[in-house]
Amino acid sequence: MELFTRRIFFAPVKPQLDGDYMIQVARILTDYDDGFLESKKFLIHDRDPLYTNDFHSILEACGVESVKLPVRSPDLNPYAERFVKSVKSECLDYMILSSIDQLEYVLQQYCKYYHHERIHQSLGRIIQPMHKINESVEIACVERLGGLLKSYHRLAA
Repeated sequence: MELFTRRIFFAPVKPQLDGDYMIQVARILTDYDDGFLESKKFLIHDRDPLYTNDFHSILEACGVESVKLPVRSPDLNPYAERFVKSVKSECLDYMILSSIDQLEYVLQQYCKYYHHERIHQSLGRIIQPMHKINESVEIACVERLGGLLKSYHRLAA
């Protein structure tokens, strides 16, 4: 999560994580063209053993410093913790998913909702619409995931 904008990045989902997977995630994060950590200085993460030395060396090679949180300290990363609670309570608690593809689809739809339609109180109630807003058009309901996620906006004409 990018703290300034609350922008979220999801790595591809895999049922059994290992060091090779995390190396691939580090490569995706630091991709020179459109990597999530492009022009970032720090990556804050917990002390999971999946963050291997190879993972850290890939980040360091791109100028990103890895900051490990102290043990048992979820209060030090409150934005990420709140996002996890939000995605679970607003979305995943209401769904029965039977495959990784379904989970990735649901998370992709929730991210679109979270980034462009959900109001962020900590950011001054600012939303980042995906399209230009026309003030003369009536307000319409935008539904995602079969109506589970709803937002109301003036759509482009």
